[in-house]
Amino acid sequence: MNKNIAVIFAGGSGARMGSGIPKQFIEVDGKPIIIHTLEIFEEHPLVDAIYVACKPEYIAKLKRMSRRFLITKLKEIVPGGKTGQDSIYNGLKAAFDSEGGDNIVMIHDGVRPCIAPDVIEENINMVRDKGSAITCTKFFETPIISKSGLFVEDSPKRDYFYTAQAPQSFILGEVIEAHEKIRSKRNGYDGIIDTCTLMRSVGKDVYMIEGNRGNIKVTTPEDLYIFRAMLEYRENQQALGLSTKEITDKLKK
Repeated sequence: MNKNIAVIFAGGSGARMGSGIPKQFIEVDGKPIIIHTLEIFEEHPLVDAIYVACKPEYIAKLKRMSRRFLITKLKEIVPGGKTGQDSIYNGLKAAFDSEGGDNIVMIHDGVRPCIAPDVIEENINMVRDKGSAITCTKFFETPIISKSGLFVEDSPKRDYFYTAQAPQSFILGEVIEAHEKIRSKRNGYDGIIDTCTLMRSVGKDVYMIEGNRGNIKVTTPEDLYIFRAMLEYRENQQALGLSTKEITDKLKK
């Protein structure tokens, strides 16, 4: 495997945020959320290239911002699709066409700006070892099953429950092949929640690595407040002289 490539999908509309602009372009601490995310991959020594799938009307803006914030590993920004999986496929295809299939690809959400650098490294190592990786955290809440949303039908033990995050990482050629197999079917991406679901639907095993609980997806106004607090926490810790590893170790707890 030659390169480690990040494919970032940033096609959300921001409807749940109620902001009027896509959530990935909301500014926090002087820069858009998508730039906070891109900077983590830009600064990681093991990441070689970045591809982004973005809402078409925001591509020019993202190009300008990437130049302003010196995102030098960004190779291409492509239009997103009708669905999240369409957007991911567009980003993967751009990377595949430019870099070839014998590379590791980390698929990450543009509004997960708190991914710890060591989790990126663990994704890469797991793909080298097993061929796949999904970032997860243990599920600490009480799971409830209710088809109606009105009453509890079951409350299973949480021992075997995990929360899936991102990155989700694979061999680029293999995940492209899986996408094209699904896209050729009549029902397409119906029932496909994420890339883990997609790979399992074509018979591939997906191996888990432990993520950091601070790796939130900024989707609602409450998430935005949490992200701002996390940035302040990180700045305070750095001012006190803690290393990046010490900070990310705390975020993983």
